[in-house]
Amino acid sequence: MNVTFWGVRGSIATPSPDHMKYGGNTSCVEVNVNNRVIILDAGTGVRLLGECLMRRNLKDYLFLQSHTHWDHINGFPFFCPIYRDDVSIKVMAGHLSDLGGIKKVLSSQMCQPTFPVPFAELAAKLSFEDFRSGDSFSLGDGVFIRTAPMKHPGGGTGYRIEFEGKALCYITDTEHVIGQPDQDILDLIQGADLVIYDSTYTDAEYPQFKGWGHSTWQEGVRLCKAADVGQLAIFHHDPSHDDKFMDQVARDASNAWPNAFVAREGMRVEIKSESFPNKISAVR
Repeated sequence: MNVTFWGVRGSIATPSPDHMKYGGNTSCVEVNVNNRVIILDAGTGVRLLGECLMRRNLKDYLFLQSHTHWDHINGFPFFCPIYRDDVSIKVMAGHLSDLGGIKKVLSSQMCQPTFPVPFAELAAKLSFEDFRSGDSFSLGDGVFIRTAPMKHPGGGTGYRIEFEGKALCYITDTEHVIGQPDQDILDLIQGADLVIYDSTYTDAEYPQFKGWGHSTWQEGVRLCKAADVGQLAIFHHDPSHDDKFMDQVARDASNAWPNAFVAREGMRVEIKSESFPNKISAVR
């Protein structure tokens, strides 16, 4: 199971010189498992991923959407495979069953007057499926998905991807209650090899943003230690957190728990058979 970070920023892309080290594209994570491409969220990072997939001649993908706020979907219209008739794409989401479904949301952002190419003109073979957060399902070939609801305005879904005894969890855009660990998250991440966690704020910053639907890297550490997790990827960096700030987060997190690291755009993690350490490298 290989994990590649194509976008690690939250809220809005930050294309500035002060954000180059960790990356300015918004949420998008590629998971390669048993010859299957799973894409977690379609933030602006998905544009570069699409170009890479075409170069690799891969033409069948599954999107698992945590939710559909702009920073998690506004790369979708720029995902070049959607304009290819030899590509098959399935998109799944767990928070929209009562709101018209994931297809309605993705198509609405490509309507006039906000986007020039109508959704109906996309050439790829697209399919959409809505489920309810908390559901579990098999993708076949030994790949199993568990989900849990996230505490975020409008709702959201956390994912656990399992294959041959390995597990990756994607837990972003969720808010914690101080001193009250989220049992849904603890159950989902228990014993996982790698957890990618919403670390938009620090504990010191959190009180001024209470109610905005995000968590802290310190809460991620607390949850992962309690759930016997192998490693924590600090993710969904706030737009105001430049490289200097994130360097300090990296130092503080490593001191707090050596198994925590800050996700960077272009970072690749190979989840090995043993629980950890996982192999971390850069892909570009």
